[in-house]
Amino acid sequence: MAERGSVAEVFLAFLRLGLTSFGGPVAHLGYFRADLVQRRRWIGEEGFADLVALCQFLPGPASSQVGFALGLMRAGPLGGLAAWAGFTLPSAILLVAFARGAPLIAGATGQAVLHGLKLAAVAVVAQAVWGMARSLAPDRPRAAIALAAGGLMAAGGPAVLQIAAIALGAAAGLALCRAAGPVPAGHLPQPVGRAAGIACLAVFTALLLAALSGGGDGLWPLFAAFYRSGALVFGGGHVVLPLLQASVVAPGWVSPGDFLAGYGAAQAVPGPLFTFAAYLGAVAAPGLAGPAVALAGIFLPGLLLVAGALPFRDGLRRRPAAQAAMRGANAAVVGILAAALYDPVWTSAVHRPVDVALAVAGFAALVSGKVPPWAVVALAALAGLLTA
Repeated sequence: MAERGSVAEVFLAFLRLGLTSFGGPVAHLGYFRADLVQRRRWIGEEGFADLVALCQFLPGPASSQVGFALGLMRAGPLGGLAAWAGFTLPSAILLVAFARGAPLIAGATGQAVLHGLKLAAVAVVAQAVWGMARSLAPDRPRAAIALAAGGLMAAGGPAVLQIAAIALGAAAGLALCRAAGPVPAGHLPQPVGRAAGIACLAVFTALLLAALSGGGDGLWPLFAAFYRSGALVFGGGHVVLPLLQASVVAPGWVSPGDFLAGYGAAQAVPGPLFTFAAYLGAVAAPGLAGPAVALAGIFLPGLLLVAGALPFRDGLRRRPAAQAAMRGANAAVVGILAAALYDPVWTSAVHRPVDVALAVAGFAALVSGKVPPWAVVALAALAGLLTA
């Protein structure tokens, strides 16, 4: 690790990344590597790879967790918060502005554009399912876990089934997914001591138990809903879709149409996909309190986990059982996301043959790798207008 830097340096570096990093978590990590590893030399290649592996092992938004950890290593706790703020605020502000402006889009023209955004969401989620299935369920045991989790979710029921599907996937992974072997252990600098790490994990656990217990007044139910979602997301940003849908659409805080329109818009902005929470918070509650509470709720668990795990990372990654359980949990989230692709994403957006054609075209463009997600979103909005 290079010498320590300033909080301002960290904020400006990540603000630049937050304004320019399109393409989702994998692309974000590529931007981080080019800027912070190769150009600024904040961390070496091996250390960066180890950090990415740790954050992919934990629940939460991997690219945001990597950014937070890099800021933490560079400039301490305030550096971690500066990295998170710089990377997160640009897309969050854009999505809050979209939420405030969407009701002003009246008439057939506005509805046609919003319908195009919903079709873009279909293409993006389908591409996420495709890519995750290839990487997280590449063999028969993990494919079977994914199918079982998808079947469980398709059967319908309370939102707690998502938690049960992940837990059952982890248990199945312990029994079926040990053959791949543990990931070789490396070494990372430790900016967090063991006592502080334990404190972060204790706060994470206490807040999760409180969030799962239900009840509360004021903005607490909103915070709890987003905290639950952020704490239970394995496998990447798109997996948060079914958790958020159950948390904000089912209670009636956000309509299904507004949910999918915002999800489509989230593909057109840079930065982490989790800032979709800012849009949902803006729709669910007036003023700036809703977006602020939603953002804090969805990001806080992942940040607490990475700060808590850093001191114990080397020992954890040497445990084959932990790796096997995570393989099973990751396969389960493929099935959960596949179920969400059908309901609510497909059922809420695709109503005509032309909708099928546009969704398939968007999916093909994304899978080709030649068209960036923001361009697919823009083209889908235009297509929605032309085919209305």
